[in-house]
Amino acid sequence: MEQFTFYANRPSENYNKIDMWMMASVLLLWGFGIFTLFVCTQNYGLRQFNDSLYFVKRQLISSLIGFILFFGFIFTDIRIIRKMIAVIVIVSIILCLMTFISPLAITRNGARRWLKMPGGFTFQPSELIKFSLILFLANYFDKQEKIENPENKTVFQSVLGLCICVCVVFAQKDFSTGVFVTLIGILMFFVTGQKLLWILPFGIIALPAISLMVVLESFRIQRVIGWIKPDDFASGINYQAIAAKRAISAGGLWGSGIGVGLSRINSIPEVQADYIFAGWSEAMGFAGVIAYFAMLSFFAWRGYKTALRCPERFSAYSAFGCVSIIVLQSLVNTMVVGGLLPATGINLPFFSLGGSSIIVTLAMCGFILNTSRCEKISEKNTGRDEIYIDSLTYL
Repeated sequence: MEQFTFYANRPSENYNKIDMWMMASVLLLWGFGIFTLFVCTQNYGLRQFNDSLYFVKRQLISSLIGFILFFGFIFTDIRIIRKMIAVIVIVSIILCLMTFISPLAITRNGARRWLKMPGGFTFQPSELIKFSLILFLANYFDKQEKIENPENKTVFQSVLGLCICVCVVFAQKDFSTGVFVTLIGILMFFVTGQKLLWILPFGIIALPAISLMVVLESFRIQRVIGWIKPDDFASGINYQAIAAKRAISAGGLWGSGIGVGLSRINSIPEVQADYIFAGWSEAMGFAGVIAYFAMLSFFAWRGYKTALRCPERFSAYSAFGCVSIIVLQSLVNTMVVGGLLPATGINLPFFSLGGSSIIVTLAMCGFILNTSRCEKISEKNTGRDEIYIDSLTYL
């Protein structure tokens, strides 16, 4: 049993309200993401599919599914979500395994990352693995904190779960996502106060394995070399990165404008995916880049504030992990586009075309907003009558 504090004379309307500023930041990022796809993909959509709005329509359909999950996670009781974690994790792993055995699997360049969906859509299960891992680790660490005898505490199952998730993603030849999931898992161990000594064996195995995967695949070595010496591979593996830098430079301070002014982005292959930030930069200029990072910073501030002020550990841990996934993924993508990191397959949340990404991103945002309701309930107001009860517990 845990003791909870209630403040008897607080107005009932102060309870269960979501953070509207956080809601606004999510909608703002999503809206600008759709706008950027509209600006950057008209010519490509017209050439390839005879429809200038082809990519925007696909993203809107995926967003519809994402917003259903978004509001579902907002208004579903946290205790119900906790009971569903095992199902979410198992389904995530099964979907990843289906990319190897299912006739619905899609193979591209030797990688088996996608499943065919109705309507010509695809789904990338590794996106769901990120969210599932956060929920699993948060739930496990919260339960461990409730064990009074330190000798009975262990993180073995959490390390095992992390290993399974990472191995499944790496087996799909999704190297960048595998590394990202590994780092997110380690971050969760760190922020929840776990003894990192427990994860040392995992690190001893993971680091040589990751290094070996880089060495065995020549294109990964070329990416690193190309990042170090960009001019040596200007017409080859570095073509996309150099074209992105030219687009960013063409934007200047205030941008090239919308539509007719955009000339550089047409030379970027698959601009609607991992290099969408180059299109945003050319259209909106350096001012637009600053505006994007201002929006991302505001999202991070509200999200981390929600996590740090939430009194319920599972919700706090999960919200922190969800915010970290979105923020860190955004930073990695923009650093790749800007040439500060070698090319990866990490997309830009809210902006890059990708049904799996936008669906899972909106679902995580819904969970964060659900946690913000917990924050409202926990706000203290000194000098008011307090009622203590011992009968309320979280499962």
